[in-house]
Amino acid sequence: MALVSLSACSWFGSRKPELPAPTELIVTGAPEGSLIFVDGSKTGPEAAAGDHPQILIVAAGAHRVEIHLEDKIVYREDTDVSLGEHRVLTVLSGTGR
Repeated sequence: MALVSLSACSWFGSRKPELPAPTELIVTGAPEGSLIFVDGSKTGPEAAAGDHPQILIVAAGAHRVEIHLEDKIVYREDTDVSLGEHRVLTVLSGTGR
């Protein structure tokens, strides 16, 4: 009987808390050869040809996303993401917000 009681206690205590999904900014539509900056820091390699999204893991909170092409900022957006959120940012060529 004591063995059954002890094993039941360990069953309830062995559950691991679920971790939240990573907080992501998913950038689509960045021009080929452009660089993505989040809060002033370069993130990842140059954007590839086509509309391949770039997934950036970020901390929850407010962020400024900039797309740099050569020496120009071709796109800027301020955004706020919640913990575990997957926010999609679509770069519109020739516009800056």
